[in-house]
Amino acid sequence: MANVIVVGAQFGDEGKAKVTDLLSKNSDIVARYQGGSNAGHTVVVEGETYKFHLIPSGILYKGTICMLGPGMVIDPKAFIKELEGLLACGQDVSLLKVSTTAHVTMPYHLAIDAAEEDSRGSLKIGTTKRGIGPTYADKCDRIGIRMEDLLAPDVFRSKLEWLVPKKNIILERLYDLPPMDAKQIFDEYIAYGEMMRPYICDTSAIIFQAVKERKNILFEGAQGTLLDLDHGSYPYVTSSSPSAGGACVGAGIGPTVIDRVIGVSKAYLTRVGEGPFPTEQHGEVGDQLRQVGKAWAEVGVTTGRPRRCGWFDCVLGRYSARINGLDCLAVTKLDVLDEFDQIKVCIAYRDTQDGSVYRDLPAMAGAFSRMEPIYETFAGWKKPTNHCRSFAELPMQAQKYLDFISSELDVPVAIVSVGPKRDQTIVIEDPIHGPKRVLSSVIN
Repeated sequence: MANVIVVGAQFGDEGKAKVTDLLSKNSDIVARYQGGSNAGHTVVVEGETYKFHLIPSGILYKGTICMLGPGMVIDPKAFIKELEGLLACGQDVSLLKVSTTAHVTMPYHLAIDAAEEDSRGSLKIGTTKRGIGPTYADKCDRIGIRMEDLLAPDVFRSKLEWLVPKKNIILERLYDLPPMDAKQIFDEYIAYGEMMRPYICDTSAIIFQAVKERKNILFEGAQGTLLDLDHGSYPYVTSSSPSAGGACVGAGIGPTVIDRVIGVSKAYLTRVGEGPFPTEQHGEVGDQLRQVGKAWAEVGVTTGRPRRCGWFDCVLGRYSARINGLDCLAVTKLDVLDEFDQIKVCIAYRDTQDGSVYRDLPAMAGAFSRMEPIYETFAGWKKPTNHCRSFAELPMQAQKYLDFISSELDVPVAIVSVGPKRDQTIVIEDPIHGPKRVLSSVIN
């Protein structure tokens, strides 16, 4: 038995879906614990490409229960579209479960999200405009619609009749947008509720029973640690807690049942949207990182926006190891670096204002935006890695590169991905049952 959290260790888009897919093979339950349709996961199986936004990628394994936990915000329209896509491909969705207490992204959330972002001008934060922030805001304001409400027409109607007029004041007076009709929303979303009824249940009770029966549970997060509402590059963050600590709250389980935390990092670094990015590369290097290989093209799955690309950042990596208590790393997209003559790794920051050097992430968000990277430079290996299936088969310079990252973060590398397909994966050590990491060297 092992209960494992898979968490993005960077700015999101690290390739978590492939790692989750790999680990789901031996999992009884895969539980998504936060975020909504702002997430984007891609998995390639037997030549078929699947793009997930809400449903855990573990759905591709027969017999695996896949959950959308209470910490999620769910757009029913997006969920049904994804569900229908899976059914069209012949996938079994009978073990899909949706929490009764997950909050619902409503049409006014989408409208307000887009309007707010557009109104920010130069202060925009790069939201996906999928209504995520406004949905979580209503949750915190205790006026949100939950999945259970879609199954109770009288409750749902009364909530909308009180809530929609308030949202219309914002839409009309603040953003000069047309008002929404409560009845129209009710009719549309009560129908969605009926379509989702077979899947809506108390997911926390199912997880609790699985723990008692010593089943294997995989907790899957969206986005990444540096987008965490509390611990990320605020305000350029998401509206939930994608770090490991969010898994327990977002899935409805106690922290004592967690056995391991696996961090997923690209072999370099990307970011979608706004916010500081010290190692970002412009020009030829950035373009090469972004464009290498059609299967690995750096475009956001959800937004379609080109990802900003840069070198691996050990300062952010150390921070992520500390925040999540990482036991091991899964490093993805190593093959993207195959053709580089030189590869750089950021080992520290220098403050452009006073010259101070930081090996750890500055505590003040304002200071983060002033940082410039201090690099260690490695010779590229200039050989393809996509055929490698063991660490020993990797070019020596690639081995040195991975060893250096592991040493700088004080976290062992357990998995290396060298291509988008399932079999293009190197397992260095068992990421589930491998040795637990001693945290003292990171904390001190």
